[in-house]
Amino acid sequence: MAAYIVFIKEHEHDTSAMDTYAKAVPASFAGHELKPLSFYGKVEGLEGPPLMGAVVVEFPTFEAAKAWYDSAEYREARKHRFQGADYRVFIVEGT
Repeated sequence: MAAYIVFIKEHEHDTSAMDTYAKAVPASFAGHELKPLSFYGKVEGLEGPPLMGAVVVEFPTFEAAKAWYDSAEYREARKHRFQGADYRVFIVEGT
């Protein structure tokens, strides 16, 4: 069953760190089956705190999504995201 990682950007505070993150993320895709579904397209918050943007990535299974997120390559990339912006990130299983 498909699973989705959803990234919700709430606030960016270091553009340079985010640029580094954006350059590092593609290398983390190697060896992982994933499909970007939405990448900072038009967004309108309907409930909850304001957001700057969102990304949705599809994986074949919940375990595959978790494996990518916990991979050494993505851990290396995401440290720059942690420095550059505040996000809410979660995995949700499809139906």
